[in-house]
This record gives sequence, C-alpha cells and structure tokens, in this order.
Amino acid sequence: FMLLAYSTFSTARIAQQNKVWTGMAKETAHQIGTPLSSLVGWLEYLKKNDKSQKVLFEMEKDVSRLTVIAARFSKIGSEPKLEKQNIIPILEASLTYMQKRASSKINFEMCTEKSDIEVFLNKDLFEWVIENIIKNSIDAINESGKISIKVKDDKETVTVDVVDNGKGIKKVFSHKIFEPGFTSKRRGWGLGLSLVKRIIKDYHRGSVDLHKSIPHKETIIRLVLNK
Repeated sequence: FMLLAYSTFSTARIAQQNKVWTGMAKETAHQIGTPLSSLVGWLEYLKKNDKSQKVLFEMEKDVSRLTVIAARFSKIGSEPKLEKQNIIPILEASLTYMQKRASSKINFEMCTEKSDIEVFLNKDLFEWVIENIIKNSIDAINESGKISIKVKDDKETVTVDVVDNGKGIKKVFSHKIFEPGFTSKRRGWGLGLSLVKRIIKDYHRGSVDLHKSIPHKETIIRLVLNK
C-alpha cells in the first residue's frame, strides 16, 4: 500500500511539473508572438519608407532572433517534428553565434572528422540545447579559456561533446545539474540544463550527462543522439 501510494504521488508530481513546463513555454511563446507580429509589420513599412538600411538590418536580425525564440518555446509541451539533417553546420552556426557574444579571450573550436553527419533532430530545439550548454561553459570560464565541440560518428549513434576548461562542477552536484531549479550561480533560474535534458531525452530519445569534470582542466557535457 505504501509503495502504491508513493508511486501515485510521484506520478502526480511529475505530471504537475510537466504541466507547469508546458504552460510556461506556451505563455512565453504567446507573449513574445504578439509584439513580434507588430514589429515585423513595422519593419516592412520602414523598408519602403526609410533609407536607414543599416538600422533596418540590425532590427531585422533582432526580429529574426525573437522569431526563433518564440518557435522554440512553442514546441515545448508538444511533439516536435524530427527531420534528418546534417548536424555539422547546425553545430557550427550555434558555436559562431555564441562566440560573437563571448569574451575575445575565449577560444572556440569545432572538431569533427566528417563534414556531413546526418541525424534525426528538430533544428530549433537542438540549437537551443547547444547554446544553453555553451552559455554554461562561458559562465564557468572566469576570463580566458577554451570551448570545443567534438563530434564522433558511430554506426548507430552520434556523440557530441561540449568541452571547456572552466571551474568545473563539484562531484556532489553532478547528479543535480539537470534538475529544474538547480543552479550554482548567484543569478539564474536553473532552467538551462533541465531544458537540455528534456529536449534531448524526451523529444529526441537521446541521452545527456556530465561525462567528466576536472576543475580548470576539462569538463565535458556529452550528448548521444540516435541516427
């Protein structure tokens, strides 16, 4: 009876957590979507009536980014469509995007033996995963350091390692870092890596784990995706 009661309580708690996740994601997508539609309209108007092309170009980049964010949140809580895609340019684009927003003292590197490795994935959500992991790596590096993405193509899986030489993750926290709400930062909601786990495990049927962590030498977050 005790086991049955615990199982029922546990299932209800997980269902409630999922409901909160989904509600938060859908509401965020809705809130972003409304002003975003207006901004797109204004952009089209300015293109026809204004000669400040440089300003318009920057505005268009920001609007495109907001569109991507809205698309990502709208997919949380629903079954995203997975398509067979070359993972290498997706990883390179995410690495470049984050590099532009990081300190010039941090070196970024992409390591792969092949230029074409196809995996079934959702591009919007997978980019979100990589950006979240790299952001954590950037935060873990105080001033100067190195962040690498290493890709290994096996017969049935593709392994993606995000490697940094930051402060690392204490062993006592290693099993908690993917839990919602857990954070070692003074500021933060602790949602980044829990989102990573949800997207990789629940939506892509893959796995994610802290493969290794040696402070100021090597910390590896490993993703394994089924081909």
